[in-house]
Amino acid sequence: MKLNSPTLFVEINDSEYVFTAIGITDGQSFSVIEKVTAIHNTINSYKIINISQAQEEIKKNIKIIESKLNHVFEDVILILGSFKFSCNSISGSKKLNGSQVLKENISYILNSLKSTIIENEDEKTILHIFNSKSILDGVHLQTLPIGLFGDFYNHELSFLLIQNSDLKNIKQIFYKNNLNIKKILIKKFIEGTQLIEQNDNLETFFKIKINKDNSSIIFFDQSSLKFIEYFDFGTNIILQDIQKVCSINKEVINKILDEKVGRNLKENEVFSENCFPEGRFKKIEKKLIKDIAKARIEEIIKIIFNKNINIFSFKKKNCKIYLGIDDKQIIANFKDDFFSSLNEKRYFEISLHEDFLNEETTMRAANLSFFGWKKEAIPVTQIKNSLITRIFKSLFG
Repeated sequence: MKLNSPTLFVEINDSEYVFTAIGITDGQSFSVIEKVTAIHNTINSYKIINISQAQEEIKKNIKIIESKLNHVFEDVILILGSFKFSCNSISGSKKLNGSQVLKENISYILNSLKSTIIENEDEKTILHIFNSKSILDGVHLQTLPIGLFGDFYNHELSFLLIQNSDLKNIKQIFYKNNLNIKKILIKKFIEGTQLIEQNDNLETFFKIKINKDNSSIIFFDQSSLKFIEYFDFGTNIILQDIQKVCSINKEVINKILDEKVGRNLKENEVFSENCFPEGRFKKIEKKLIKDIAKARIEEIIKIIFNKNINIFSFKKKNCKIYLGIDDKQIIANFKDDFFSSLNEKRYFEISLHEDFLNEETTMRAANLSFFGWKKEAIPVTQIKNSLITRIFKSLFG
């Protein structure tokens, strides 16, 4: 099969850029033909803090790939793993009084919803739009009911947005390097579709990610991304509590956690002398460490999930929760405490989820870029058509 010109994907994460050239054959299959990863310090607290340095990093690493492939890139598809996004779900309706659902009816609703978002979120830009619900006379439909008869039609869309200031900075970085941003994909959206594709009958779920210094939660409903929220704390606060209560340093904490706290602890069981510098042994009971960590974990999960009023309406019995934890020591010692805190009412099915490999995510991004997503009303592109025109093209063909 003939290999077409490679497509450049750039993934922007908190501390690294990943540059990947994807080859596409006439048979519409994808392959990684070149990849470069670069550590950076140009992003802090979800914001670009040094645009000129970011421009140079982008320029330098793209030149590396271009020289290896003897090819100059004009376009780029971005995968955004950093930055904060928001997700708004709104619905509109149309009284039909027994008449047919027409394209014009749906067009009216979509135009109204789009106008509402633009008016109320004037400091943000729409990146993704999802068909969340399509309901005719109380019946949920998988496809648009054009041509069907009914009395009342309701259509819900979910809008994924980015701050205008963040988007402006991103565009400046790539435009200064003579690269046109062809598409923008949100990494959390990509990862959600990966879970759906890899798990039969999975359409509705939560995905909680707890990093060392920050955390997040997303919610997919019937394969549509419907909610996203960020938190400025992570597993490091567990270690800080242990350090403060036990008056020990990080080096000792690491050795303690390497030795493992354990599940079935014996009374007065303490950590070995090997965990402490010579001559500075302290009798620290394993149960104390367990109790400190458990208390903080309960607090973390309460804020993110159990007492989070923003997700109250999404919680349903038997809903799947995917939990990702960055710190391997925390997983090894306190996984059960996270699980028990999340499932205090035994409502949910919880699975520990490790991050997808970078190449897997990029390949998935390539698939979404070229073939779209079943619930996305509009693929993310940087073209001149009006937003509503692109929605109609996606919905009606």
